[in-house]
Amino acid sequence: MTGLAALSILIVDDSPQMRAITASVLEGVGVRNILEAGDAASGLGVLRSEPVDVVVVDYKMAPLNGTEFVRLVRNSPDSRDPFVPIIMLTGHADRRRIYEARDAGVSEFLVKPVTAKALIGRLEMLILKPRPFVKLDGYFGPDRRRINRPDGAERRRATDQRLTIDID
Repeated sequence: MTGLAALSILIVDDSPQMRAITASVLEGVGVRNILEAGDAASGLGVLRSEPVDVVVVDYKMAPLNGTEFVRLVRNSPDSRDPFVPIIMLTGHADRRRIYEARDAGVSEFLVKPVTAKALIGRLEMLILKPRPFVKLDGYFGPDRRRINRPDGAERRRATDQRLTIDID
């Protein structure tokens, strides 16, 4: 994917080794402006002071984990850019964590170990196929539906037509 050099990407991870690995992968695909934070609070500080195009955040951190970080980015009144695309990294891909991250408002989810191909794929999704943001009771973030379906009224009409039963 061309044009990655223009991106500014923030890596938020409490492991210096994982930040270095992720930065190395990003540099390898052409990203030149990489910012780093060792915890969620520092990451929020960077987001308040620097323009960032994409955030890559680890799930397991302390005292705030990646999910709590995402919720603050999306919902905090002092969030500079609640629409920033966020990729969550985790070493654990169990359904509970995936749903938790999705419900917090992550844009993409990526399981460690991170490969250049997987990271480029997620960046391409964010850039070439961005999902619209929605605000519902208790949720603000990218539309969680990935399949383009007709709007609700069209679906209801189609359902009503299929369920019509003639009783004689």
